[in-house]
Amino acid sequence: MRGSHLLKPVPISDKMDLKAYLEEKRTRINGALDRLLPKDHDYPPDLHRAMRYSLFAGGKRLRPVLTLAACEAAGGDAEAALAPACAMELIHTYSLIHDDLPAMDDDDLRRGVATSHKVFGEALAILAGDALLTLAFGVVVDGAPSLLSEGRRLQIVSEMVRAAGSWGMVGGQAVDILSERVPEIDLPTLEYIHTHKTGAMIRGAVRIGALAADATEATMTALTLYGDRVGLAFQIADDVLDVIGTEKQLGKQVGHDHKRGKKTYPGLYGVAESRDRALELADDAVAAIGKLGAPAEPLRAIAHYIVERVN
Repeated sequence: MRGSHLLKPVPISDKMDLKAYLEEKRTRINGALDRLLPKDHDYPPDLHRAMRYSLFAGGKRLRPVLTLAACEAAGGDAEAALAPACAMELIHTYSLIHDDLPAMDDDDLRRGVATSHKVFGEALAILAGDALLTLAFGVVVDGAPSLLSEGRRLQIVSEMVRAAGSWGMVGGQAVDILSERVPEIDLPTLEYIHTHKTGAMIRGAVRIGALAADATEATMTALTLYGDRVGLAFQIADDVLDVIGTEKQLGKQVGHDHKRGKKTYPGLYGVAESRDRALELADDAVAAIGKLGAPAEPLRAIAHYIVERVN
């Protein structure tokens, strides 16, 4: 571990304007999501309002941005990755709605606004999450055939299943909940939770972008390693922010992990060592895509941003 990292974080690349890049991609993604979702007056309107409420309540759009950036890094046209990128955000939003429910984390705030079940009730929140998850697969299957072949779309759907299901996000969430009941867990179990609950969707987002670009085997391997490292770094950074962040910064209650008995890196190793680990992972991610050249510069900057962010 490199203790100096706590005081001297790895700088974001000065070769590009990351803020402008993220904003351009978010605008593009939000426009596509607006077109893909039913309008809030479509029948049944309460359900569609609930879907839109959570999807457009803010957020970094990190997963779809990573999909677009990975596609570009692999030499592809980001337009081909736009529908799959939106699908990943639909899945992510569904997971947040369900994660906030009383049966799960019982949160009242998400992104600075009331959570779905506080506004629409538990039943409609569950159904809104279900509808977003279902729509995600339709978005890819019905995607423009001129941009992605049927075979490529099937590969992307398979990747989504692995990232979101019991081998990925849902499996990690299950182990996370079950681990609340035990006094201590070991590092392999903690890493399983983090790499599946959060990391699997980030890894999947990167791999889906590479699939949309028809990446070579070598490029896919490099981007997969990048996604693995960035996914774990993201969750460790989240754990740290839950300890040192503020409700205003995060848009949700802080200290929640400790209250729920969640198993986290700061809980096992403290804030300083956890921060070091996240920064090491960011460095590893950047090294993994070292041969991809200038098109991968946004991914390099995002890796550093992930561990230096304040929300």
